Amino acid sequence: MVRKRARESSGMDEVDLGILEVLAEDSRTPFLEVARRLGISESAVRKRVRALVERGAIRRFTVEVDPAKLGFGAVAVVGIDADPSKLLEVARRVCELEGVRSVAITSGDHSIVAEVWARDTRELTRLLSEGVGSIEGVKRVCPAIVLERLKG
Repeated sequence: MVRKRARESSGMDEVDLGILEVLAEDSRTPFLEVARRLGISESAVRKRVRALVERGAIRRFTVEVDPAKLGFGAVAVVGIDADPSKLLEVARRVCELEGVRSVAITSGDHSIVAEVWARDTRELTRLLSEGVGSIEGVKRVCPAIVLERLKG
């Protein structure tokens, strides 16, 4: 269903979606291996990846890091309720805090959701109270400790 919807709304074909699927699984996959899996030539993969980058479908190639292996023992998904008139300012300030890995403005239970990495729960508590909680316009901070990441 996701593939069909992506194909219909983006103008991408099955080959483009296949390339994205392989690279999303492991962005280090050599183009020759992508070509083999999809049954196309390496030069076709190269051209299509270049086009996907130019169109903005691929924003960057990255690495997935295990925070525990880097000494971050406390990872939290943090819901932040902000005064609507200060929403963008609060989100920008949250982006600047050390330990904040991602920030999204949402329409769900919280107006901002952030992923935060800290060495331990004491550091996490300090970051949330003295960092996030001290930003003008923040009404409430609702952390949820990540116990285990199953995907993404």
